Amino acid sequence: MSPSLSDALCNTWRVEYQQQHICAVKGSSVVMPCSFYHPDNVRVKNIVWGHVKSKPLKGCWISSSNWRKGTTRFRYIGDKHHNCSLKIHQVKSNDSGNYIIRFNDKISRQPGNGLSLKVVDLKVFVTKPHRNGTIKEGDSVNLTCMNSCDSGNFSSAFTWFKDREPIHKGPMLNLSNISFTNSGNYTCSLTRHKRTTSGVININVEYGPKNTSVSVRQVDTGISITLICSSHANPSVENYTWFKVVADDVVDVGHQPVFLCGESGHYLCSVANKHGSQNSSVVTLKIQSCWAASTRDILFIAIVAAVAMLLIVITVI
Repeated sequence: MSPSLSDALCNTWRVEYQQQHICAVKGSSVVMPCSFYHPDNVRVKNIVWGHVKSKPLKGCWISSSNWRKGTTRFRYIGDKHHNCSLKIHQVKSNDSGNYIIRFNDKISRQPGNGLSLKVVDLKVFVTKPHRNGTIKEGDSVNLTCMNSCDSGNFSSAFTWFKDREPIHKGPMLNLSNISFTNSGNYTCSLTRHKRTTSGVININVEYGPKNTSVSVRQVDTGISITLICSSHANPSVENYTWFKVVADDVVDVGHQPVFLCGESGHYLCSVANKHGSQNSSVVTLKIQSCWAASTRDILFIAIVAAVAMLLIVITVI
């Protein structure tokens, strides 16, 4: 470089932005690198970054070389010699816009056109096997985390979470031969920036009835018993049917989840939803009939009355 050109550069204000256009994911931290040059006979006292949100210039001054570090999300990380870089922590959507610099509090010394920041959200794309969006046991579901700052080349490192617990690393999460245990809320984030969480994707796996069983509750000692049919299903059980096994036949005796039984015998319940059905195991009941109980009570009363009459006769004699 010739002496005359070198002298000219040293006696003018100049700012160089290493990146004119910067893209960042909401929640991440971003550095805006820049360098500046100033006349040798001028002492740089203050460097201020400004955020311009619209035209004409309307915005605010957000960070200064003289401000205490750590007071805001905007931190000046340069110096007063050549480095004028700015760091933004936990980027927000409204941080998008243009950024400019001024020196020594004089707006006339605001060289360069500044740089622009674009803030984007992580997006999750879901591939489901059925057009109606239903996910059933045995299906396969693919989830893809996208950072539009990458321009589709998957250069970012991603971490997947299920119900806020990390489960996988990589841009894609494949859920094959899916079961009800895969139901939950899924999100992805940039591995290096945990605050960059995507929107929640709810995976709701539907399945037929499972673990169908009958519980027994005694209502009145020895006379009647309540049977309760329970089952796990998604969607919930739509149809309940109670059966009594009589010899080689099965008799339909009820259609509610709770059945009041007054007869001895072998009972089971059958449940169903749109994905299937399941039967419980057979429950055997031994119930004393109301007639037997009444006969016993009458006999007891008769004996007591006879004894009483006998005592009266003996007393009279």
